Amino acid sequence: MRRAQYKKKTTRSKRIKRFFLLSIVASCAFFSAFVTLRIYAQIVGAPIIQVPISSVFLDNQGNVIGDRFEEQRRYWVSLDEISPFIPQATIAVEDQEFYEHHGFDYTRIASALLKDVKAGKKVEGASTITQQYARNLFLTHDKTWARKLNEALYAYRLEIFYEKEELLEGYLNTVYFGHGMYGVEAASRFYFGKSAKSLTLAESALLMGIPKGPTHYSPLVNEEKAKNRQQLILALMNNQQFITDEQKERAIEENYVLKTEDSVVTKKTAPYFLEEVWKEASQIIKEKGHRIEEGGWTITTTLNKKHQQAAEETIQKWMPEGELQIGFISMEPRTGYVTAMVGGRDFSASPFNRVTQAKRQPGSIIKPLLYGAALENGFSPLTYLKSERTIFTYDNGRREYEPKNVNGEFAENPISMAQALAISDNIYAVKTLEHIGYKPFQQLIERFDIKMNIDDTPATALGTSEVSLFEMTKAYNSISAKGIQKKPTYITKITDNEGNTLYDVSKEKVKDKVVMQEQDAFLLSHLLTGMFDPIFNDYSPATGISIRAKQTRPYAAKSGTTISDQYLIGFSPQLTAGVWNGYDQGKQVSDAEAKQVTKQVWIEFMESVHRGLPVEPFIAPPGVRGVIVDIKTGGIATSACEKQRLVYLKEKDVPTKLCTDPSLKQHTFEESDPEEDNWSIFPFSFFGE
Repeated sequence: MRRAQYKKKTTRSKRIKRFFLLSIVASCAFFSAFVTLRIYAQIVGAPIIQVPISSVFLDNQGNVIGDRFEEQRRYWVSLDEISPFIPQATIAVEDQEFYEHHGFDYTRIASALLKDVKAGKKVEGASTITQQYARNLFLTHDKTWARKLNEALYAYRLEIFYEKEELLEGYLNTVYFGHGMYGVEAASRFYFGKSAKSLTLAESALLMGIPKGPTHYSPLVNEEKAKNRQQLILALMNNQQFITDEQKERAIEENYVLKTEDSVVTKKTAPYFLEEVWKEASQIIKEKGHRIEEGGWTITTTLNKKHQQAAEETIQKWMPEGELQIGFISMEPRTGYVTAMVGGRDFSASPFNRVTQAKRQPGSIIKPLLYGAALENGFSPLTYLKSERTIFTYDNGRREYEPKNVNGEFAENPISMAQALAISDNIYAVKTLEHIGYKPFQQLIERFDIKMNIDDTPATALGTSEVSLFEMTKAYNSISAKGIQKKPTYITKITDNEGNTLYDVSKEKVKDKVVMQEQDAFLLSHLLTGMFDPIFNDYSPATGISIRAKQTRPYAAKSGTTISDQYLIGFSPQLTAGVWNGYDQGKQVSDAEAKQVTKQVWIEFMESVHRGLPVEPFIAPPGVRGVIVDIKTGGIATSACEKQRLVYLKEKDVPTKLCTDPSLKQHTFEESDPEEDNWSIFPFSFFGE
């Protein structure tokens, strides 16, 4: 019996020693694991907690007009910019011991493990805010042990290197709220149409109930479930003394209002414009040594909401139903700022931008540039050429070209450049190109930085080389700017997520480019006012007569027509606007109503945006003088000549003969021997030297 007692005692002693030894080993292992984990964390360092953030677009008055995000909409805001009810609700429902633990709530973990073991699978989580933040930053949401281990490692590292306030802020800016919204600011704007800083207690509790299961607790998916969870969170906040009983009851009774239809998320302000902004911003940010993918940029644009609204409303008014498309752009001559853009009738249906991406034949809107080259090479507004049936040969005489006017008729007598531009005479244009040559015209196109190739064929004078509406409007804008090209831009300022200015257009050293002498630019501007003047009517009316009744101030403009395209580009001293109409597949524009769209959209837009602004005239520069002349002869007008108009000319080109001078009449109307006098092909002017 003693032997049995001894044996039993010995066995107990061995068990105690073994347990003690195992305890020491376990403690050493735990300590070693802890030290190893700590060393690992120190070596690896702090986890990078930067996340992609949405970039915000502002108009020229600083109003938010949209944002840019890659699948996930995020705005990073500090705790100071969030309603105090948001972090309180978060702690109450997600992690009541947040400020006490070091990344893990062991009581909740033990409880969750017990339930998982009983179920034989992962059924309940016990993640702290830190763990959820780690998962949001670095991991997937798969319910696996491997993911849980990684989550714990990241959470530990986060707790070592970051303060609790930083972790809470990070969590609130990365948690998912459904509908593509990440973070409380994006969610607040989406669900309530306002900043997270302005949320009430009721709204905060409703919002913080969503992350538990966005597909179940989003008030847009199931408002009853969302409301029930809101009340649960309010009760938890009350239990933890974040709010009083009275606050809780008021919040439960509050009638919150969902305003997703009014939020910046659903507004599609100038989508074609914003796409161009993003392209330009990408280039600017890259040149500054950053990547636009970093996000968080605040991009102040040149968009004028009044101009954009006027363009959209006018287009909606005049565009017929069907497949007819439109392109519209406006820009300021003095700055080059693009103030409005419409790249098509529906961005969601077709993001293809018909202002910047489509290249079409410009037709007669090319003529002002041709005449600009002519003014630089001996022509004047009173250079006369005969408008008659003419067959031109080219390619060393191997080919022929016979241009016609829009109505198939001709003036059958010499007409001036001023009249030819007003009625858009095609014979005059081709003769001009034949006289000055292709090279001067090509050089002017290159100087204006227009992306267009000039073919050595007579038809080039009538706009057969393809070009975008953007390029042509840019050219007209340079003419309006007195021959100085202001580089078109969509952006005035870019700041990063910390408010640091990365780009400010006012501080950029951009040298203005002189593309045309001021005198020639003014002469062209004044010539382009003839489009609206009935004094130039001849075999065909001045091309802007149909919209003249709506004109209340001076405009310089030119229309253009091809079989499949309709254009009108023009300007005041304050603004340039270009409009194109046509079909994407180049189908013929034949409907009379469709052919009026371009002109009506242009004139009504210009009148709308100029309303209330002072009327600014086109002011002649030194060396240019205005003279009232007879349109038919080019002589100084007297009461004996009926068709009189003010025409501006360089001093050397001012006429010295009266319109009644017989020599002018003889040169104008008498036939001449083609072998002795080529005046029907080459220009001559009726003025003194």
